[in-house]
Amino acid sequence: MKISIELSLYPLAMDNFKDEIWTFIKRLRQVDGLTVVTNGMSTQVFGDYDLAVSNVMHEIKQVHSTTSAAVFVCKFINGDRSQVEAES
Repeated sequence: MKISIELSLYPLAMDNFKDEIWTFIKRLRQVDGLTVVTNGMSTQVFGDYDLAVSNVMHEIKQVHSTTSAAVFVCKFINGDRSQVEAES
């Protein structure tokens, strides 16, 4: 089964918040089998359900363990919506 995940990361009380966001995105991009697309407002992750969910949750935990506070806004949509997004 495929999944599409849309994420927004908001590190709180950090001077280098952009660095934290890009580090998060780069780690997800290193996972074979995931497609990671970014825009000015969010990051989309597409791939196999178990692979995508486990890696996204792992990276969320990583951010929470290394920052004083961070908010994630996430949408999980069953199916691969990457082609639908590209057509809009």
